[in-house]
Amino acid sequence: MTERILIFFNLLAMAILVGKIVFLSFITTPVLARTLNAKEFSHVVRNLFPPYYVLGMISATVGWSTSLALELLNTQDSLMLIPATLWLGILAIEYYCRTPLISQINELSDELKIKQAKGLNTPLLQQRRDSLHRLSVQLNSIVLLMGLCLIGLSGISL
Repeated sequence: MTERILIFFNLLAMAILVGKIVFLSFITTPVLARTLNAKEFSHVVRNLFPPYYVLGMISATVGWSTSLALELLNTQDSLMLIPATLWLGILAIEYYCRTPLISQINELSDELKIKQAKGLNTPLLQQRRDSLHRLSVQLNSIVLLMGLCLIGLSGISL
């Protein structure tokens, strides 16, 4: 019974992780970008991403802990260490994106707006901000790929 509960929460963590990425990336963001002006879009995104990453961190914590617990219950199956390691990587990425990365992007965006409002040309600042944004998109893609790998591994290990 304990094993079934752990498997349920592990699968739930996978579903939430992959679901949040797919929904935000392919539905929410495109719809918001089409329907809101730049200022409104920026405001919504700034308020959306902190809890988005917290949800990923919670999912990763649940996934990691249930993977470890399942490994302890099934000591003959060394494949369970792979999901635990993937979950730990996801947790690290979600934490990095939530804590320093979005703060840096927001600070650069604010600085960019101030300088542009003064009529200053800021290509290097724009480049740095775009580079950090691109990094966040790449990290989000890596987390999605890792989540899909977890789903694939769950079929093997169940």
